[in-house]
Amino acid sequence: MIGNVLVAYGTTNGSTAQIAEAVAAVLRKEGLTSEALSAGSVARVTPYDAVVVGGALYAGRWHKDARRFVRRHHRELAARPVWLFSSGPLDASASERDIPPVPGVKKAVDRLDARGHVTFGGCLEEGAKGWVARMILKNGKGGDFRNFPEIEAWATRVAEELVEALEKS
Repeated sequence: MIGNVLVAYGTTNGSTAQIAEAVAAVLRKEGLTSEALSAGSVARVTPYDAVVVGGALYAGRWHKDARRFVRRHHRELAARPVWLFSSGPLDASASERDIPPVPGVKKAVDRLDARGHVTFGGCLEEGAKGWVARMILKNGKGGDFRNFPEIEAWATRVAEELVEALEKS
């Protein structure tokens, strides 16, 4: 049994890509074939048995590449197991409590019958692109709030669910 899993992500400054890479690495460690790709670069999802889609949050919205990916591949995504994640809070809140998906992501969870969604802490550090990002940093609100042990634990649960589903099929 080898499951082929795509971890697609939308990011501006790269921190969500690092989360996606960590998720893909855990899936591989658990015996699945997995690759993390920018959502904007994915032409087809049909080669994959399952998909994880992640997007950075900006002003309460998922990154445009993640939104477009879900819209463009809706039919194919609805036909396979899908998990979603968001990254964004620039504080410890994501490690302290379960943060529900923002409205647009909640709609994607429902439309795709996604197996789950989680919000991870975000990261905004010096050198970030964009005027708003620079203003946030100037006001002392940046930092790295990603919790990689939590990210890896979530990815392990995804792998376990997927392996169980693939064994049944």
